[in-house]
Amino acid sequence: MPSSSERPVRTRGAARPRVATAPRRRPALRPKATPREILARLKVAIPEPRCELDHEDPWQLLVATILSAQSTDRTVNAVTPELFRRWPAAEALASAPPGQVEKVVHRTGFFRSKTKAIQAASRMIAEELGGEVPRTMEEMLRLPGVARKTANVVLGTAYGVAEGVVVDTHAMRVAQRLALTSHEEPARIEEDLRAAFARREWIALGHRLVLHGRYVCLSRAPRCDACPLNELCPSAQLPPHDTWRERARHERATVESRGAPAQPAEG
Repeated sequence: MPSSSERPVRTRGAARPRVATAPRRRPALRPKATPREILARLKVAIPEPRCELDHEDPWQLLVATILSAQSTDRTVNAVTPELFRRWPAAEALASAPPGQVEKVVHRTGFFRSKTKAIQAASRMIAEELGGEVPRTMEEMLRLPGVARKTANVVLGTAYGVAEGVVVDTHAMRVAQRLALTSHEEPARIEEDLRAAFARREWIALGHRLVLHGRYVCLSRAPRCDACPLNELCPSAQLPPHDTWRERARHERATVESRGAPAQPAEG
């Protein structure tokens, strides 16, 4: 046992040294299928995946994606027509009175911080980037209010540039339930998805995971019995009905109608 002179002395009020913590992981699920098998069924269920944020150009998509944080695509789509009617270009939105912009985007939540973000991003685009939304991940991440999810949405949807996989709350949930990842952090989940699927699939994969999570793999009451991935999912809570192809046909119809009329969507 060390003598008192050898023992470390702790001074009152001294900060304890920080201990590095390991990335958070969920309890491990045993995969029931390969990524290839999962993707094959998703392609049948969602043959034409798309971003559901209404837009006419990359700048509008950027603004809509920033507004979609902690909101729903449906709410954003109800707000952006008026937003883009009043300020139809980056320069116009950048110079708009913040209070007026806040009133228009109020319904999306966190309206003050979102107003600052879309105006600052628009200002940089107008003043430093010649009015053009960037086409690379590095440049996208320089824009105020833009992290990897937003950058992946804009690069993939507007430009067809596969820099990564879109990971929002829906995609995160689906990837975790299918045991495609055991991580909690979006960046690490994206790393796992990028490693599991070919680069040529990344853009469409992100949209498919988002849509599947929005219309079938819901957070509180997943429609496991109607899910075309049921037999492949280690998290399935109910036995499937019909064949997986019939379930895929039903999901396709639901996605194409954006959940109308019978099946409300999540976000």
